Amino acid sequence: MATIAVATTRSDEWFGHPKGLYVCFFTEMWERFSFYGMKALLLLYLVKYHLFSDANGYNLIGAYGGLVYAMPVIGGLLADRWLGMRKAVVFGGILLVLGHLGMAIEGHPASSVNGVVTRDAGALQVFYFSLALIIMGVGFLKPNISTIVGKLYPENDPRRDSGFSLFYAGINLGAAISGVLCGWLGETFGWGWGFGAAGIGMIAGLANFLYGQKYLMGHAEPREPTKLRERVFGPFSREHLIYLGALAGLVVVWGLIQSHSLFLKIIPGVFEPSPVLLGMHLVTLCLLGGILWFMFTRCTKIERQQMFVVFAFIIFCLLFFTLYEQTYGSWVLFSDRVMNHGALGVEWTASELTSLGAVFILVLAPIFAWAWPRLDKAGLNPSKPAKSAYGLTFAGLAFLVLVWSARHPQTNGLTSIWWFVFAYFVLEVGEMLLSPIGLSAVTELSVPRVVSLMMGGWFLGTSYSEVLAAQLGKLSAMEIPEGAVLNIADALAKYDQLFVFSAKIGIASGIVVLIATPFIKRWMHGVK
Repeated sequence: MATIAVATTRSDEWFGHPKGLYVCFFTEMWERFSFYGMKALLLLYLVKYHLFSDANGYNLIGAYGGLVYAMPVIGGLLADRWLGMRKAVVFGGILLVLGHLGMAIEGHPASSVNGVVTRDAGALQVFYFSLALIIMGVGFLKPNISTIVGKLYPENDPRRDSGFSLFYAGINLGAAISGVLCGWLGETFGWGWGFGAAGIGMIAGLANFLYGQKYLMGHAEPREPTKLRERVFGPFSREHLIYLGALAGLVVVWGLIQSHSLFLKIIPGVFEPSPVLLGMHLVTLCLLGGILWFMFTRCTKIERQQMFVVFAFIIFCLLFFTLYEQTYGSWVLFSDRVMNHGALGVEWTASELTSLGAVFILVLAPIFAWAWPRLDKAGLNPSKPAKSAYGLTFAGLAFLVLVWSARHPQTNGLTSIWWFVFAYFVLEVGEMLLSPIGLSAVTELSVPRVVSLMMGGWFLGTSYSEVLAAQLGKLSAMEIPEGAVLNIADALAKYDQLFVFSAKIGIASGIVVLIATPFIKRWMHGVK
């Protein structure tokens, strides 16, 4: 099918960028408001309300995170082949609205008597099904909204990195508001209030996208509309079957998310595989097999090398977010248990503090968006792999800040909130160097026919990051006996061990990527 070129005029732009960028900006802003508003509360909700152990809490957020970022591979493939990005985003948005509103049903709090925990089984099943709806919804929405942004810019357009930086600011505007608002509502008035507010945010995001579709300039439509409408099973068209298959998949995900095991367990002579990891591995093998076949049978040598570079950026993403995703795991419990919360005359809760990262992104995004084009004109703009190397290094340095904090508590034995704030700042400098630049590289280096699928691969890397981040967090897991008081010194020692290990991962990875940068640049073949 021939590609339809859509002319861009100044009337199609706003502040130097296509108007479609701002449609995607506000859609993603509200979607991320709902996503991160829920995520800010999730681990605390599990540990404090349903009385999960630290280890099981980490396992569940790891399983959820792994699945929520693995599903975009399937959503990206379906959008690429048949559905089109617009329809995929709308369908994903509907699932997300239902899932986030379902999270507001919290049921009865768990109780513990003589070490035996009793939980509200019915409420937990609603909770698990709501997570399944969110996982499936993100799978359809997340890769395709990012891909639309890339399609709004011509090839080698110097505004592309700036556009993605602004888009990234939309993500973090939603996250900044949600952490404070949903966290405050959840921990002050009840968990259901916080989760319900997240659901209202998703309704706003879906409404914004439906209103602004006209500004996408046809880039988000199905490649072959007639094939999508073709009846392939009785009265059902291919589009109907995609929706029905997704709904059937909810049942599978509903079952998978209830597994509180992330890694293989050995039971005297028997392996017990984690269903979540098996599902992720299956998706990974299918993705790799399909892409490698495409690369070696349908691509030129230059296209193939550029696609290998995309894989490299996915690995950089995996490493970075293995560290970053601890902000919703070990960093949450660290700030909740062993940190003084007073700052600027306010007592901040652990869930509210998850907004710090997004706040710093909002400050940094305009600076980076302004800097890249000017550095480029001056011939000083670092290459994309060099930026990724610096991003990984900054992630490692952020954990060193927390090591200092843990080793230098205040007079009451707790750590200072200001070291925690500074650690977030350092981490977010790293994120601005790596994540939006990596997203831009995926859209720029991927062969156009599979760009949504490769964007799904980017999020698949993030899915393994979620699992690895949860596993790292378990290094600091601690069980507090019923009626006992947490030993702050012992807790700080555990967090110190975790943070030192995490710092080593970030700094060592950054050095390796920087050394490999000249080779990676050669395979980019002129893409800046």
